[in-house]
Amino acid sequence: MESTLQNHFLIAMPALIDSFFYRSVVYLCEHDQNGAMGLIINRPTKVMLEELLTHLKIDNHSDYIKNTPVLFGGPVQKGQGMVIHDQQDAGWKSSLQLTDNVFLTTSTDILEAIGTEQGPQHALVTLGYAGWGAGQLEQELADNSWLTVRANHELLFDTPADERWQEAAKLLGIDINLMSNTTGHA
Repeated sequence: MESTLQNHFLIAMPALIDSFFYRSVVYLCEHDQNGAMGLIINRPTKVMLEELLTHLKIDNHSDYIKNTPVLFGGPVQKGQGMVIHDQQDAGWKSSLQLTDNVFLTTSTDILEAIGTEQGPQHALVTLGYAGWGAGQLEQELADNSWLTVRANHELLFDTPADERWQEAAKLLGIDINLMSNTTGHA
């Protein structure tokens, strides 16, 4: 069985200064021999959920949507909305179970319930995603572009977006601010 990094965080190394992934934390939703797909979870946009839902003509009057930004999930299909959440068996039209308590929903029906009693207790709404072709992520890992650590619920849902990069590295016992911007190879 090939090892998979599904349900792991990719933590951008300081040397990774690519505009999309600079200081990013990516939650990997899928990873197999065909490639990988994940969502950047620490890049809030200037768009609040309320604005997005109004644009989509979705009726939701919860206070939650007024103060919650949509996240930039990655450079692929920037118009595609995705929701990572913790609500099991809610009957959303298009949902995929990633772990026992993490789900990915791509249908808009979940947006009507976000922030209400019918919706998930925790949710991140992203536009776009990050994708890697077969072997591409493995090469980036070999090039020391990313650190990896098993994902956890607290960092995913309870840690403020602007603290996720440092906090994800702390899961590995690393103060990422002390790491150099250059990588060396022995």
